[in-house]
Amino acid sequence: MTALTRFPRFFVTSPSTCPYLPGRQERKIFTELNGPHAGELNDALGRIGFRRSQSVAYRPSCVGCNACLSVRVVNDEFRPNATQRKLIRRHSDLSVTACRPWATEEQYALLRRYLSARHPGGGMTMMDETDYADMVEQSPVSTYVIEYREPEELGGALVAACITDQQGDGLSMIYSFFAADHPERQGLGNLIIMDHIVRARSAGLPYVYMGYWVKGSDRMAYKTRYRPMEVLGPNGWSRMPDDADATVTEPAPQPVKLRAFA
Repeated sequence: MTALTRFPRFFVTSPSTCPYLPGRQERKIFTELNGPHAGELNDALGRIGFRRSQSVAYRPSCVGCNACLSVRVVNDEFRPNATQRKLIRRHSDLSVTACRPWATEEQYALLRRYLSARHPGGGMTMMDETDYADMVEQSPVSTYVIEYREPEELGGALVAACITDQQGDGLSMIYSFFAADHPERQGLGNLIIMDHIVRARSAGLPYVYMGYWVKGSDRMAYKTRYRPMEVLGPNGWSRMPDDADATVTEPAPQPVKLRAFA
C-alpha cells in the first residue's frame, strides 16, 4: 500500500446552512478515494463514520456541534415488529435485482418523481441526467444499484432503487429513492432497509450502515426503528439506548424469517 493511501490528504469545506437543524451551520471534512486501494480506504473510513459520495469520502466536522451520529443496524439481532412484518407481506411480490452501477433513464425518472414528492425545493432537484449518472457511476469501490420492480404481469415498472456499497463488514446505503406517491406501494423506503438487512445477513456481513442520525431532526427519526442499532461515539461503536429518540417501543416479537429477495 502506498504512502498516499496510508495517509490520505484531508480537506475541509466552507460552512454552509445545516439541512437538518435550524439556525446551525454545517462543515465537512473529506478526502479523495482513488487508486487500487480505494476500497480498503473506504472500508477503513466507513468504520470511523465517513460516507461516500462519488469518489469522495466525507464526514461532518461542524464547529461547536456533533449532532450528526453515524449509525448501523446489527443484522443478526434485528427482528421486524408487527408493522414491519405486515410491510414485508404487502410487498412480497416485488422483484429485486442487484444491478451494476449504470444509470438509466428509468432510474432518473423515478428519482425526479421521488424528489418532487418528498423534497420539493431541495438541492438535489437541480440534478440533471448527467449529475445523476455521475452519482451512480463515479464509484471507485464495489457498488450496486438495487432495483425493486412490480411483477411482470403488472408491467414490471421500477418503483424503488438504492445505490449501495458493499464494504468489508456490511452494506452501506448511499442513497435510496422510490415511488412515494404510489397509492398501493406505501412504505417502500422502509422495505428497502429491511431488504438490505436480509441481503447483508445472507452474505455474512454483520452491519447495514445507514449514514447519520440527528437527534431532534424529524427527517432522521425513521432510522431508529431498526433496533438493535449501534451509534459511533468518542469511544467507538456502542448500542443505541432504547430511549434515544421518540420511537414507539413494543414487546420484542418472536423471530421470523424475512423473505430473502432474489
